[in-house]
Order: sequence, then structure tokens, then C-alpha cells
Amino acid sequence: MIPNILSIAGSDPSGGAGIQADLKAISANGGYGMAVITALTAQNTRGVRDVELVRPAFIRAQIAAILDDIRVDAVKIGMLGTAEIITAVVAELARRGLPVIVDPVMVAKGGDRLLATEAVAAMRETLLPIATVITPNLPEAADLLSLPEAQNPEEMEAQAAALLSLGPRSVFLKGGHLAGADSPDLFLSATARDWSSAPRIATRNTHGTGCTLSAALATHLALTGDPLAAAKAAKAYTLGAIRGADRLTVGQGHGPTDHFFAQRTAP
Repeated sequence: MIPNILSIAGSDPSGGAGIQADLKAISANGGYGMAVITALTAQNTRGVRDVELVRPAFIRAQIAAILDDIRVDAVKIGMLGTAEIITAVVAELARRGLPVIVDPVMVAKGGDRLLATEAVAAMRETLLPIATVITPNLPEAADLLSLPEAQNPEEMEAQAAALLSLGPRSVFLKGGHLAGADSPDLFLSATARDWSSAPRIATRNTHGTGCTLSAALATHLALTGDPLAAAKAAKAYTLGAIRGADRLTVGQGHGPTDHFFAQRTAP
């Protein structure tokens, strides 16, 4: 059975991140993608120019319309923007018991803030406790915990444990911001502790990698029911998408990854 995956996130008109990346990643990994839009952005590969947030009541209406009609096998949550939007999303999802992947989108790759500072507490206190897996990078983990950014694997592990204590069932902490030739990631739950590492890929085209990984993870979680296996499959897929990124010619800044690298013929 093809799983139905709902992404709740912002729109990226350049196609590399947000809802557009999610739908591509869901499709490439074998799911049927659906989208609830939380924000419209004016952005390209060089940065975010403007953001228009959707009314929380309309976000709730979008979610309810899907859930009243369509079987949803997993939910991926990306950009939410404000505490009011977080509250609206949690109100619709908390009673449903669905697998929820939370990518705590806070700052765009170009440095533009995508989650209001005052909304971090709402994410920490209401959204994380309903999450099956959260997928922060190191700056996002530090923001959620009000701590300095982790500088080594030992600090990564301590922060992953601190995040787990906030209520999610598992944490997939991405270590790409650490220095070194390899990029280490840590999956942590009450029953599993798994480090995985991969060599860094020399490319500027990494726009939307967090969105891509979390959407792929949601799809594989719906397919397998195993969060650790889903995280491993999502990481492998994202690495393939990054390796294929330089075949695309999109923009003059941080370009997108190639979500359909596996479907293309070799050059």
C-alpha cells in the first residue's frame, strides 16, 4: 500500500526547500504527498526576501479537511513561524495519534529567521511532546535548549539526551555543523543509540536538505514503522540527493539537491 504523507510547512517558490522539497522527497521515496501551507515566502537560492504567514484558523481548516477525508500514515512538520500557528497545528494533531516528524525550522540557510524567538517555548512545550522523531541540526538543538551550539560528539550526545527529555519519542540530531571531514548524526531514543557518519560532499547545493531528510524519514516511517530504520533510509536518500545536486543548474546561491537523482539516467 502506498503511504499517504502530509507535510505541514512553508512554501519555497524556488523549489529547493519547504513544501516543494517535501513533496518531491515523499514521491521519490514511494509515498503520496499532501500539503498544508503555513507560510508563503519570497525567496531564491540567495536568501529570503519576504514571508507572509497563513492565518492559524485557516491552517487548522486545511489540516481538518485532509484528516476528515483521507487516511494519513505520517505527518511531517516544517516551518510554522509563530506560537499561534504552533498552537493551531498541535490542537488538530494531538488527538489523532499519528506518527509525527518535526523538523524544527528556525533559520534559513542564508541566516533569515523563520521562527519567531518567542515561539521557541511553544515548540518546546507543546509540539515536541507529540513528536515521534525530531530532526534538528546543531543550531536548532541549541536554540531549543537555550544552550551554546555543540562543538563535538560528546556535547551532541548530551544535547540529544536533553531534547529527548522534552517529550519526543526519538531524536535524530544532525551533526553537519561540526568541523571535520565527516558529518556525524546521532539517533537516540529510550531503546536505541546509533551513530552514523558520512564523508562531506563538496558542493554549495545543499538548500533544503533538512526538509528533504525529514520528509523522506516520514515516508519511510510510514512504510516500515521503525524510526531508526526510517532515519537510516532518509539519510542515505539525502546523501544521494546531495551527490546529484551539481547536475542541476538552479540559481546563483545555495542551489537545491536533486530529489530525483535515482530516476535520472547516468550522464
